[in-house]
Amino acid sequence: MIKVGERFWQHLQDLVNSSKIVIDRPKGSVHPGFPDSPPYPVDYGYLKGTCAIDGAEVDCFVGSLGLRNVTGVMCTVDIMKKDCELKILIGCTQLEMNLAYGHLDSPSFFSACLIFRE
Repeated sequence: MIKVGERFWQHLQDLVNSSKIVIDRPKGSVHPGFPDSPPYPVDYGYLKGTCAIDGAEVDCFVGSLGLRNVTGVMCTVDIMKKDCELKILIGCTQLEMNLAYGHLDSPSFFSACLIFRE
């Protein structure tokens, strides 16, 4: 069972509301470091001016709803980089969240956990 308090979601929403979203990997593009990887099923980018555990900015998937609402998160584990990250899902439909999850959970060295906002 996953327990997520409303304050967690509100803090993520505040982070999104106070940040510029930069899409550097549009839907259909491929990862620059892995050109043979499947294309991104949803726009992918980051929140400018933020900081994630890897020292880069906080990653996000941005869906087609056209809203800046946080719709979920993904926790990822990358055994090649030996890191764990949180990726924010913004304005995503349930289908888009599942597609983003499938995209990140497919390589053998990378896994993800998807948490929907209720």
